[in-house]
Amino acid sequence: MNKKSGLILLLFTLLSFTVIAQKAAQSLIANHVEVLQQDKPTSIRGLSVVNDNVAWISGSKGYIAVTTNRGKTWAWQQVKGFEKSDFRDIEAFSDKEAVIISSGTPALILNTTDGGINWKVNYRKDDSAYFLDAMDFDTSKHGLVMGDPINDKYLLLETKDGGNNWNAYNGPDAIKNQAAFAASGTCLVTKGIFAITTGGSAAEIITTNGTNWTHHSLPVVQGKSTQGAFSLAVSRNQLIVVGGDYQNDKRQDSTACYSSDKGLNWHLADSFPAGYQSCVEFIQQGTFLSTGTSGTNITINGGKDWVKIDDASYNVCRKAKHGTVVLLAGDRGRIGILKM
Repeated sequence: MNKKSGLILLLFTLLSFTVIAQKAAQSLIANHVEVLQQDKPTSIRGLSVVNDNVAWISGSKGYIAVTTNRGKTWAWQQVKGFEKSDFRDIEAFSDKEAVIISSGTPALILNTTDGGINWKVNYRKDDSAYFLDAMDFDTSKHGLVMGDPINDKYLLLETKDGGNNWNAYNGPDAIKNQAAFAASGTCLVTKGIFAITTGGSAAEIITTNGTNWTHHSLPVVQGKSTQGAFSLAVSRNQLIVVGGDYQNDKRQDSTACYSSDKGLNWHLADSFPAGYQSCVEFIQQGTFLSTGTSGTNITINGGKDWVKIDDASYNVCRKAKHGTVVLLAGDRGRIGILKM
């Protein structure tokens, strides 16, 4: 190959990379969040998207809402008798069936089988040591709820009948001044991997094979009660963790990390989300969405680089269990939908 041919080939290669980069940038820019509803007197942290039409939210002051038309309209209610409860997480199975947990005192687990007309209390603890953080189901019958450590051991509760009965499950040991965050219901994952993420004195992902628990350190910001790993998303061997410092939500460094070997080794992102993130969700191969009070961000290369796509504050983002719709929810009753 002569010099002229080599130069032409080099220019062609550079041009090809430039075009690819421009298309990727345009694709990211095209992603945005459209507000569906806002200005409700509740802070939403619980969100469960059943399919492309049905979704439930749960929030402070006992508020619950369900949609059956892709989020266009929502049926709101305050659960009678629980107007002071803070429903931090919800798991829904249809437009009729859902389970909710309340953080704070009393710690509560309720369920409905008639679309929210009636709610049954299936678990209650009035002891202030009980603080429920998150819930996850790997089947419609089997699920777990996690709470902050009691006597240096994380609280875990298990159901095998869809949330009607709950029994103690052997949880992992906790480091002193370590805890989990009831920020979006996503610091506990039971599908693909059984793991919890922590913060405070130490940011970790703690995994189990069903018998023993293993602690893995995470490279996100940590050391204070407001800092750590807030959320975990899983896609096969790819794991993404986001977090930060919720009292300093504009701090960008060390707010996201990723693993390509199912959590054995962790790497900080090359470029971070634009501040604190309370939730991360798998969208499609290599693509994850994260959100928090600092805004919403997206990665298309498995968590290595993040781009901000929306400035509005949200607490949680979830994709349909059976479908492609992605919803977001946050303070003042704001609910949004991802447009790609």
